[in-house]
Amino acid sequence: MLVGLSTPLIVGWFFSHHLYGLHLTPLEGRGFNLGATDNELINKCEVVWNQGVWWSLLIGATVAGTLSYLFARRIVQPLIQMEKITQQFAQGNLTARIPKSEIPELNRLAINFNRMASNLEGVEQRRRELIEDLTHELRTPLTILEGSLEGLADSAIEPKTELFERLARETARLGRLVNDTQELSKAEAGYLPIKIQPIDLHPLLLSLMKRFGDQLLEDGPVLRLEYPPNPPLVSADPERVEQILVNLLGNAVRYTVNGSITLRVWSEPPKLWIAVIDTGHGMKAEDLPFVFNRFWRSERSRIRHPGGSGMGLAISQRLVMLQGGEIMVESELNKGSTFRFSLPLA
Repeated sequence: MLVGLSTPLIVGWFFSHHLYGLHLTPLEGRGFNLGATDNELINKCEVVWNQGVWWSLLIGATVAGTLSYLFARRIVQPLIQMEKITQQFAQGNLTARIPKSEIPELNRLAINFNRMASNLEGVEQRRRELIEDLTHELRTPLTILEGSLEGLADSAIEPKTELFERLARETARLGRLVNDTQELSKAEAGYLPIKIQPIDLHPLLLSLMKRFGDQLLEDGPVLRLEYPPNPPLVSADPERVEQILVNLLGNAVRYTVNGSITLRVWSEPPKLWIAVIDTGHGMKAEDLPFVFNRFWRSERSRIRHPGGSGMGLAISQRLVMLQGGEIMVESELNKGSTFRFSLPLA
C-alpha cells in the first residue's frame, strides 16, 4: 500500500511541472501568448496537483488501511481460534476440532488438522481398548498361576504332574497373548513389514493342506482343496498370506468335529478370492459383527477351547487390509462358517 501510494507522488513531484511545460510550448506556436504567465501557470498547476495528490493519498490511505484492517481481522480471527483449539488438543482434548472457514486456504488447513486429530483420537482409543482387553485377558492366567504357586508354597496343594501341566499351559497362553498383542499393535500402527510381490498361491495352498491334513484324525472332518486351473498371480506377501490361512484353517480345524473343511479359490478380477468353509458349530447372527474384534471369542469357543488368545482373526483382518484386500464372514449356528478374503491380482 505504501509503495503504491508513494510511487505517483514521487513521479509527479519530479516530472509533473516539466511535463506540463512541454505541453504548453506547442500552444505558443498556435497563437497563444503565454509570456510571463508561463511560469505562473506551471506553479499554479503544481500547487493544484500537489493538493490533489495529498488528498488522494489521505483518502487512499484511509480506505486501504480500513480494508486492510477488515481483511486482516477476517484472517486473524480464525487463526486465533485455531491456536486455541490446537492448544486444547495438545493438552489432551483429542475431541477438539477446527470449524470450517470461509477462506479456502484456512479451510484446507482445518480439514487436514481435523483428519490428523481423528486419526490420533482413533489411535488413542485403540490403545486404551487394547490395554483394557489385554488386562482382562491376562487376569485369568495370572490368577491361576498365583493361586497354584501360593498353594504349592504353603503345601496346601499337592505337586502333581497334572498341576504342572496346567501351569505350563497357562504360561504358554501368556506367551501367546504377549506375542499376538505385539503383532496386532504393529499391524494396526502400520509398522508390520509387508513385502508385496507377484506370487502363485498353488504351492502354498498344497503345503498348508498337507500340514493341516496330518493333524486331522481318521474320524475327523475331511479336508478339501478347490483350486481353478491356471489361476492368475496375486500381489501379496507370501508369509502374511500363509499366516492368514493358518489362522483361518486353524480355527476351522479347532471347531469342526466332523463333516468337511474346504479351501476354495476363485477369481473375480481385479481380485482373487480365497475361502475357508467348514461344517463346524458356527456362530449366532448377533455374534458376527464382533468376530474380528480383539480378544473376542464366542461363548461356545471359550468353553471348548479356552486356551486361545482371541486375536487371530483381528490379526488376519489387519494383514488382509494391509495387502489391499478385504475379509468377510458368513456363519450359521450348528451348520458352519465361511471366512473369505480377497487379494489384488498381479
